[in-house]
Amino acid sequence: MMRLAATCICLSILVILHACRGESPTPVAAAEPSLAALLGANANDGFATATTPRDFEFPRDHGPHKAFRNEWWYVTGNLDGENGRRFGYELTLFRFALAPGAPSAESDWFTNQVYIGHFAISNIEDDEFVFHERVSRGATGLAGSQSQAPRVWLYDWNLRYRPDTGRTGSWQLHAQTDDALLDLSLDPTKPVVLQGVAGLSQKSADAANASYYYSMPRLKTAGTLRLGDEEFSVQGLSWLDREWSSSALSARQAGWDWFAVQLDDGTDLMFYQLRQTDGSIDEFSAGSLIKADGSVVPLTTDDVEIDVLDYWDSPLGGTYPHGWHIRVAKELLDLRVEPAMAAQELATFVRYWEGAVDVFGTRGANRITGRGYVELTGYATAGAVE
Repeated sequence: MMRLAATCICLSILVILHACRGESPTPVAAAEPSLAALLGANANDGFATATTPRDFEFPRDHGPHKAFRNEWWYVTGNLDGENGRRFGYELTLFRFALAPGAPSAESDWFTNQVYIGHFAISNIEDDEFVFHERVSRGATGLAGSQSQAPRVWLYDWNLRYRPDTGRTGSWQLHAQTDDALLDLSLDPTKPVVLQGVAGLSQKSADAANASYYYSMPRLKTAGTLRLGDEEFSVQGLSWLDREWSSSALSARQAGWDWFAVQLDDGTDLMFYQLRQTDGSIDEFSAGSLIKADGSVVPLTTDDVEIDVLDYWDSPLGGTYPHGWHIRVAKELLDLRVEPAMAAQELATFVRYWEGAVDVFGTRGANRITGRGYVELTGYATAGAVE
């Protein structure tokens, strides 16, 4: 899914530009911005657009696509530590172009690229949610991305592709702050999944509102996690989403609910439900079911039923769905999805909820369980600010 990337980046850029001019930016809490306004087609003049299928080439496409306005490397996962400890995590690194083409000035300080990162850990046992946000210009080595030996970094937060002897290679993830650390190896157990039509993911009736989108839905994960003074050896499963675009939402779309579920029979499910401003579900909602053997079943809004079971009120303003009943009749899937903990809201430039979930249900006559991640956007409202 297009995720929250461009929204957060746009606002971050405004803050950076105001700071460079010696101005004070308007407090973000004054109003929650329109996602459609920030992600709409009116912002893509001069940038490449995702309007026709393309030939993907790996590992090259793990790197940046700088002809496009924005792009992101989005990793989420569920981890188990010693003594039954359970954690969820997110590391997201976004690239955003201020203008099309390469910067004309001959200086290492000039750039038209801005990078933003979100890093979060859900400490399920202690009901603790830790998150951080960073922003930097893509110059002088502070932040950047590369296609040769694919890598994206923001200071010491980075995601690096390793061309191992295996067919799909692997990834190394690192993020560190004063109160948290993640150092993980991610090994794909399934091939890359091209979302939409051969990787072209259309988001509205306007053909310009689309992205190139692929997923690596099941990455065997192991490494080290630290929270405060406690350090854990962890292992589990992660999900990597890659997407690039110059336009996404239409003016009629208010946000989305994105589900990524990894089931214990080896099946993976991704579905994004686009919501229109009148509260109805957009017909361009879509996703895929990835079987244990890696084969893919495309899903449309007619294939998936989602009912909200409960709600959570953010102390910062806004009410989020909090529990879902998901049915995919043609695959005999009937699932209940429950947040592993309630307060997994990131109070970044644009607030959104993204967190670890547990999954229970049936596939045909068989019971099934799993874990996953859910992202909810467009629900936050102006309210209390810390």
